[in-house]
Amino acid sequence: MSKTLASTVTDALLNGITQKAGDDNSRLNNALRLLAKWRCELIKNTLIQKEGTVVLNGPLKGLDFLEKSAEGCHVAKLLGVYEQPLHRHLQPILSGAYGTVVNLGCAEGYYAVGFAKAAPDITSYAFDTDPSAQSACRELALKNGVDHRVIVCGEFSIADFEPYREGPVIVFCDVEGAEEELLDIEKAPILANLDLIVESHECLRPGITNKLIDRFSTSHTVELVRDDGMRDLTKVPNWFLELSHLDQLLATWEWRSGPTPWLIMKSRTRHA
Repeated sequence: MSKTLASTVTDALLNGITQKAGDDNSRLNNALRLLAKWRCELIKNTLIQKEGTVVLNGPLKGLDFLEKSAEGCHVAKLLGVYEQPLHRHLQPILSGAYGTVVNLGCAEGYYAVGFAKAAPDITSYAFDTDPSAQSACRELALKNGVDHRVIVCGEFSIADFEPYREGPVIVFCDVEGAEEELLDIEKAPILANLDLIVESHECLRPGITNKLIDRFSTSHTVELVRDDGMRDLTKVPNWFLELSHLDQLLATWEWRSGPTPWLIMKSRTRHA
């Protein structure tokens, strides 16, 4: 760990521990999160040194990933246990049920590129407002030889749903709470004909999950998928199982600050 990062972690931890009784506990929580993230980085370095950057298991197994994510955790993605409760719901995408995936909030392209690599007939439209994420997504697509089927774009607006009216399309949405404004079926009626997988950022917008369920309950069948944070590690490398239990937990921790359930929403019209 660099001296600067070490000082940052140490200062944050000491500031959190020495806070006065009765103060809000957010400083301690933030200090512990920072320390845990630093430990995750060390585990990531070990994993890449031993195994490289190819995703080891899970639905996107074989994706040659990057050495760092545009945001959030990294080790869980390389191990193939990232968002594990969602895996069974990805099978229709991977089996070719959709010709187009619209990935809103694509970050570095783990899903947008992963889907394109796993399913050779898919075209991924990858949207993110962060230019560095866009650049990373293009790099990942080129690295995996699917850059001709991963179209990287910037900001997505409600009006941008219209071009996806034709063909089997699924929207894969992770937009950090903006799903409330973006997934407005009254302003974009075409949503009634599209399947959606939506990460609901309940931790950022309390009540958003039920609001989306109510909003789409007429036009879609809706399944709520929650995450208890536990991961099946039966297919990880043997050396990983020799790590301390705390390191194993940190390696599969996805850096979330609170609940982010998923909504699996299938168009009643499309599946009639």
